[in-house]
Amino acid sequence: MAVNYKDLGLVNTREMFKRAIKGGWAVPAFNFNNLEQLQAIVKASSELKSPVIIQVSKGARNYANSTLLRYLAEGAVAYAKELGCNHPEIALHLDHGSSFELCKDCIDLGFSSVMIDGSALPYEENVALTKKVVDYAHQFDVTVEGELGVLAGVEDDVVAEESHYTKPEEVVDFATRTGCDSLAISIGTSHGAYKFKPEQCTRDPKTGLLVPPPLAFDVLAGVEEQLPGFPIVLHGSSSVPQEYVKIINSNGGKLPDAVGIPEEQLRKASESAVCKINIDSDSRLAFTAGVRETLTQHPEYFDPRQYCGAGREYMEQMYRHKIIDVLGSDNKLGQLD
Repeated sequence: MAVNYKDLGLVNTREMFKRAIKGGWAVPAFNFNNLEQLQAIVKASSELKSPVIIQVSKGARNYANSTLLRYLAEGAVAYAKELGCNHPEIALHLDHGSSFELCKDCIDLGFSSVMIDGSALPYEENVALTKKVVDYAHQFDVTVEGELGVLAGVEDDVVAEESHYTKPEEVVDFATRTGCDSLAISIGTSHGAYKFKPEQCTRDPKTGLLVPPPLAFDVLAGVEEQLPGFPIVLHGSSSVPQEYVKIINSNGGKLPDAVGIPEEQLRKASESAVCKINIDSDSRLAFTAGVRETLTQHPEYFDPRQYCGAGREYMEQMYRHKIIDVLGSDNKLGQLD
């Protein structure tokens, strides 16, 4: 029997996106795979009165079980209220849905938003697949994110060697024919902790760190010109904070030349029609840094609560920073308490 997301206390993304575009900020979209990630996301977003999208990838469904994830999302709403956020805005979103069947299954399980990623398909096939998902989802007031353009990098089952920028001249036709509610575009962001090859970057002579190429804001401007006021999404937007990379590497890890998207560029993007920014790898790095550091300092620990708790604390700090300093979504709930 199908479950309606409204019965779980969740919301879709339509209203939060409207406010974000109008206000010049972006809704955080954080991926989660386990309890600690979800606890940290809900605590940070609830206490800061921020709308939030909790995302589940195909890989997360396989890892954690889709039914358990749905109940975790329902629990997230109750937890937010326990934390004093009486009117939380939490959307449960499928990230990189690869088929109509997967999107339908998530909708039937109580997801309030889904992404259908047909970006690797020929254009007309992408249009047809996206429209099929939209037609089903809109029957239940579930919002749908489509994608045009291809991001490089690796995220779960999504792998691409090269990126292909979104073509602004295609966006009106795609949005009109599919009826999608938001559109993920490619302007130079990339999946994973290794977003760029060294030869794509310059190296800071003082720090020795790689400096990635700037985002293609001209492509973003072209998309905005064609589709004024339409909700735009950026995937692959982790910044790969070097403090976490350093902690990981100094405690037995090996992440040479890991580099992400500079946060000042994400701030700039969030002031435009980009109203949803996806962050996954930064959470993984923060959690791994906390776990590795704790186990190095306390080799006698064997209780997962001791080292996972440290990872959770690092993630919460990171989420707070993103919400306040990068996305500007704090105190942006539709109904502040």
